[in-house]
Amino acid sequence: MSTATTTVIGEAPDPVELIRDVFDELNLRNLDALYEVWAEDIVDQFPTGTYRGRDELRDYFASLFAAFPDFHIDVVKVAGAGDTVLVRWHATGTFTGAPWMGIEATGSHVELDGTDCFTVRNGKIAENFIVFDQLGFARQIGMLPSEGSLMDRMMLNSFNIRTRLRGRLRQTSA
Repeated sequence: MSTATTTVIGEAPDPVELIRDVFDELNLRNLDALYEVWAEDIVDQFPTGTYRGRDELRDYFASLFAAFPDFHIDVVKVAGAGDTVLVRWHATGTFTGAPWMGIEATGSHVELDGTDCFTVRNGKIAENFIVFDQLGFARQIGMLPSEGSLMDRMMLNSFNIRTRLRGRLRQTSA
């Protein structure tokens, strides 16, 4: 990872280096540099929604940075072939800022692992498909109970009771 305070995004010699630079710029919160490397018609598919175009994507990251003022993301592994770059990452942050995705800040520290699958065309990011553990995120911010807690077990039991009742109703109506 670059230790410089800024990188020259867009001058990366290949897609893998370009994407490494993107992660450096994310940590610097340099939305102007990122905007320049995103294709005008970029499509980013997050588990939380699909963002089309540079403006929507810039707004997404501005919102993320406002909600998690100490947001940081590390590249764990990266691999590339042709115009495709896969990145496994680890992100951390504390939800102490603005509301995010309609959720009020909880003050919770969050650690997430995820994967991005980038498509780079003509030196710009054209597409990205992102996967991360939404259930883990919801548990870490307190939206869902901790795994194995009394509340978690109660929710699981309630769900299973409902499922069994629906199954019995289907059998009796058949």
